[in-house]
Order: sequence, then structure tokens, then C-alpha cells
Amino acid sequence: MVKFCGFFALIFFIVACSSGEKSYPTEIKLVDSLTLIPQVNLIEKREGFFTIDKSAEISYSNALQNEGDFLSNLINQVSNFELKQSIQKSASSNLIELKLVDEFPAELQHGEAYRILVSNEKLQISALTPVGIMRGIQTLRQLFVDDFNGVKKRDEWHLPALKIEDKPAFEHRGLMIDVCRHFFTKNVILKYIDALAFYKMNILHLHLTEDQGWRMPIDAYPNLNKVASYRIEKDGSVYGGFYTKDELKEIVAYAKERHIVVIPEIELPGHAQAALAAYPQYSCVGSDIEVANDWGVFKEIYCAGNDSTFVFIEQILKEVMEIFPSEYIHIGGDEAPKFRWQHCAKCQARMENEGLINEHELQSYFIRRIEKFLNQHDRKLIGWDEILEGGLSPNATVQSWRGFEGGIKAAQEKHYVVMSPTSHCYLDYGLDAIDLKKVFQFNPIPIELEKEFHKYILGAECNMWTEHVPDEASLDAKVFPRAVALAEVLWANPPKDRYEDFYARLQKHYPVLKLIGINFGAEMIPVKITTHVEDEEVFIDLISGHKDLVLKYRWHCDSCGTEFKNYEKKIALNESGKLEVQAFKNGDKYGEPILQEIILHRALFSPAVYNQPLNEYYPAAGQHALTDGKLGSLNFRDGNWQGFWGKDLQVTLDLGEKQFISKITTNFVEYSNAWIMRPSRFRIYFSLDNLNWNEINKISVLPINAAVIDGISINPFVITFNTIETMYLRFEVKNYGKLPPSHEAAGQDTWLFIDEISIE
Repeated sequence: MVKFCGFFALIFFIVACSSGEKSYPTEIKLVDSLTLIPQVNLIEKREGFFTIDKSAEISYSNALQNEGDFLSNLINQVSNFELKQSIQKSASSNLIELKLVDEFPAELQHGEAYRILVSNEKLQISALTPVGIMRGIQTLRQLFVDDFNGVKKRDEWHLPALKIEDKPAFEHRGLMIDVCRHFFTKNVILKYIDALAFYKMNILHLHLTEDQGWRMPIDAYPNLNKVASYRIEKDGSVYGGFYTKDELKEIVAYAKERHIVVIPEIELPGHAQAALAAYPQYSCVGSDIEVANDWGVFKEIYCAGNDSTFVFIEQILKEVMEIFPSEYIHIGGDEAPKFRWQHCAKCQARMENEGLINEHELQSYFIRRIEKFLNQHDRKLIGWDEILEGGLSPNATVQSWRGFEGGIKAAQEKHYVVMSPTSHCYLDYGLDAIDLKKVFQFNPIPIELEKEFHKYILGAECNMWTEHVPDEASLDAKVFPRAVALAEVLWANPPKDRYEDFYARLQKHYPVLKLIGINFGAEMIPVKITTHVEDEEVFIDLISGHKDLVLKYRWHCDSCGTEFKNYEKKIALNESGKLEVQAFKNGDKYGEPILQEIILHRALFSPAVYNQPLNEYYPAAGQHALTDGKLGSLNFRDGNWQGFWGKDLQVTLDLGEKQFISKITTNFVEYSNAWIMRPSRFRIYFSLDNLNWNEINKISVLPINAAVIDGISINPFVITFNTIETMYLRFEVKNYGKLPPSHEAAGQDTWLFIDEISIE
């Protein structure tokens, strides 16, 4: 089994004293400067220090063989000696003791609670369970000096005398990794298990099946690997892969040694196109299905009216349960379009026979039937919050991702809940949407939830969907350091105003993450670019993401130089161009350069009046977002786009004075996978008094398709006309409406995304 020796050695940083002297080591840190993550409940500094050398002995009972071996290996790999081991009480005066106790004080009554006592003679970790011992060992690993220049094997190690008592705030502390959209090898998963253990997370949720790939062998259905595990990409190449059963067993065993539970997810009834490509007889159409090579929601779904479908799924789940001993089996249950069911005679017959009112109740029937099967095998079902639709299965646990509402509803119905709202826990989102601070400020218990239902909130998971994460380096940069913030939240439940304290501790962990092979990303967007008017001039402001960052910038325009300048004061906007900003931290580049196109035009900062409230998720810069000079990028979450859901938009601009104009340009995003469509109609009216309006006599309205990247395009609408005099402009933009029948999510409302309205 792979043991990641380098990982163990490089993060076992007990205070070292190579001289061999027994005087108090000057390297021992004050307790006040300890950089533990998650922060512990209680820590007390005491006099003295404990020495680990060739005379030291580690003692533990047979019940703690796994934990004793784990700690012994950590110490042996960084020492010029091997610890003596004892499976019984030792009388050594230089003793490391792992000890199970029968009881703790009331404040420590928890299966993962532990106590660490360090004196001159003994280092003791005690707990009620082996799990608690392992959590204590992980804290011990962080009680070491921040000597991050590399570790040599030493003859002696020293640890300051202290007392720690600790337990978690939440039971369920997890990370979900999607290995379907992009496949990651066994060794990547093992690396993540080590990192989760280090930060006292206890759940690895493996998303193993999807429209784009099937990653687990099922002996009864070999085509799931021959066909469903591979897709033909748009360029004609073949992409895919899967774990062997031996690899999955190794992952489970490796996690078990560290007391981490691996929960498998087998998607149903939707997100099953890969499986149905291999076995189309369990679909509603019966043939001509291919493994998906694009992202989004697809209409292919397991046929709910065919009993053989359930035989197929139950056999799969039997083999899943043989590999994964977890209490929970995740069945997905999200984003299951009902189009096929609505047009399937078998599904409609099932609804009639079962007395089901609509297809939502048919989905509930499907989930309940699978839950009954899992319960018969002493397992519990967990699914995304769509399983609430049509009525929740009796014993199901809900993972709430579409905000907090699903979790609140489930808890009020006395179902257990795992919180994973997109607002705080979706690590595939960019830092512009969810940065380190936002994760840190996440509270899994919604403020709207009555206290009597708090006990149903088990905890939370951060979700790492991998549609746009093609390799290990990108995965690392997305997950870390934000997952570390969630570890702090779920174990310590810290006050949300303690972010700077957490941030300071985190800085000491980056060398450790680097040494164990994690290509961590940035904590935040390094700079926010804003514009403002002052004395009738327009200026650009660069707002640093943190006081630790230094900003440099340069302009790309017709008359600009190419050298970076240090940002010291506001920048005058004298001509249109593209601003490039690079942040630096400790002298190194921090994140990628930020590019922002800014245009100088005649309607800058004209006040805007909307016919509807701004959307809380996509307000951009508020009332001046359409006239602040900043153009949106292909990332519709970049803070420059205003999004409007399912309604037509009317915006009125006050130009402040009469002007002669002949050209108007604005931009719309199109990304059908996210249900964002260009408008179906765009009309412009002008007025001199804001009372009497005339439609502009258009000469040309030219929607120009920009380059499409990952299915996303920006569509500039350029309107030219005979010169008019006006003081007010009104834009009437008709929402596209419902998605067409050809779309996988046919019938859904659509988004309208708009940015700058420039006037010439």
C-alpha cells in the first residue's frame, strides 16, 4: 500500500534540538503563536518540555494498534532511531502513551474528543475511542515548529509542555470530489485523504457516476467500463478511465486507517446517460444513446416504468456495498428532467398504477423504492435536495445544495441534513463568487431554522465538481486553501469575526501543503477594480484583496507603455483600453493577472432606473453597473454582469444633459448549459423630458457572435442610427423565455445577462 512517506516526514515538525543538550530548547514556541488548524477548544501552556529520543517508548493497547503504528511511523521516518513499542502499560520515564479512557468531563463527551497532556516525563493522548486518538495525533503533528526549509532526520525532538482538550462542533465534515467529468487517479485520492485527515475532516464523498463517465467496475454489467467509462470528445479523442475494485478497496482501507469514511455516489434517476449508453434497455428510448461529452443537464434518465431498471440498479448497489462499508450510500437524485417520463408509456402506466399525480411524485416513488432496498441491507440513503420534490423518503438524509431552503425544510420534517449550499461550498466556483473569507464565514445552521431542529444539521461538505478542472494541479488550486477554511468551520465553529486570526495561522500551513505536493491556489481575488467620477473626471481605483498584497498595473491601449507600475493612487481614465493588474505576496506573484477592459464613453455613470429589483446573486456594481465603463468577461460571475431571471428588463438612463448620439453598444452573455440566453427582442426609446418617448429609427442592429469558449459567448449588440438629440434613453429587453424543446432542460425559465451600455 502506498504510504506517502514524504508526506509524513515533511509535516512532522516537532521542535528540534540537534546539539543534544538537555537545557530548555530555545526553538520551542510560545503557545500563543501556535498555528493549529482547526483551532482547538482549549489549550494551556505549562512549564517544561518533553523529549523524544532513542530512550523514548510508545505504549498503547491492542485496541489502538492502528493508531500506535500510525504515530510510530511518523516519528521513525524523521528520526535516527526507532521508537520502542509496547502493547501494555510501560514504566518508561520517557513515555508516549495512547490511552482509551472510560469517561471524560461533560464538555468532552464525544466520540472524536481527545486530550493531549505533555509534561517533562510523558506525552499522553487520551480519548474515548480510537477515532479520538487519531484526531489527537493529527493535532500533535501540528504542534511542531514551522521549520519549513526541509526536515533532516534528528537524534532528538522536543515538544513544549501543555494541555489540549478538543472535540468537533459538527459530526459530518466532508469533501466531495467529482471524478466523472475529469478522472483522477488513485494516488490523487490518497493524497486528498491524507490532507483531510490532517485537518480532521471525516468524510470523503466520491462522485463515481455521471452523464460523462462511469468510474467503478460492476462485474454483472461489464459494459459499464467498456462503454460508459469512456467518452468521445468533440475533437474526436477518447477520454476516460475507471478504478479497479482493488484500487477502490485500497482507497477505503487507507481512509479507514485515518478514520475517514468514503461515501460513494451512484447517480439516479438522472445524470445516468453514461450508464444508459452502455445499457440503453433501461432508458425510456431504448437505443441511440452516447456517453455525454458536454456539460449540463441531459434528458436521458432511467425508465421508472420498467421493473428491470430496478433489478439493474439494485445489482449495481449490491456490488457498491461490497466495496464501501459506509453507513450512507449517496444516490444523487438531482437535476432529473421529466421530459422522457412525460413521453414514456411505461412511466405513465406506472404513475396510473401507483396513483401518482405527476412526474415529481414518480421521482419520489423511484427514490423510495431504492431507499427501501438500501435499508434492507442496513444502509441509509442520502441525496441532493431535489429528493424533497414529490415527498421525501422516510429515512432519507438530504444534502442541500440549492441554497439553505432544502436543508431547512428537511430539518423541519425531522430528516438529517448535510449543508452544501452553492453560496459557500462550491469550490468549482471562482474566487469572485466564493473566496476563503466567504467559506470561513459559512454557518451550516441557517439563522432561520428554529433551535429545536438544529440537531438535524449533521454538518457540511464542500463540493468539487470538475467540468472545468482537467488536471491535478487545477484540482489542488480549486480545493486548497478553501477546504481548510471549511475544516476550521466544521470542527471549531469559530466566531465569524476571527477571519484575520485564521488567515494568519493559515500562512504557516502553505509550506506544508507545498511539501506534500498540493498546488494550492489563491485565497481571494487579489484586486477589485472600480471606477468613479470626481470633479467631472473618471478615475479607476484598485482595491487590494488583503493588506499583505502589493499591486502593480499596466495599460494596454494605443498610446500606453508596457511597463508595470506600482499602484499608489487612483488612475485617471483618459482613453479606452485594457487594464492588467498583477498582485504580489511576499515578493511572489499572487494568482493570475487580472485583465479588465474599460471603455470611455458619453454615458459614464448615468443613473439607471430598473423595472425590477436587482438579482441578489448577480447585482454587479448596482445602479451604476451598466454605465461604469467596465466590460464583462466570459466569466459571467466576474462581478460586471447583471443577471435577471425569467423576466423582461426595462432600464431608463438619465444622461444628465441633452446630447447628440448615433450609436449604442451593449453586451449579452449566451450560455445555454446554464440557461443563459440572448434576448429575443431589444428596443430603444429616447426622450427629452422623460415623459414623451419615441422609438429610435434603427439603421442596423447587429448581434455579433464572439468566440465561443466552453459553450459561452458574448454577444455585442451594436445599434447605429441617424443622429438624434436626447437626454433620456429607455431600453426594453425581452427575455428569451422558456428553453426550447430541443434543449435538455426544455421548458425552464432563462437568464438574461447584460453589461455596459455605451453611447457614442
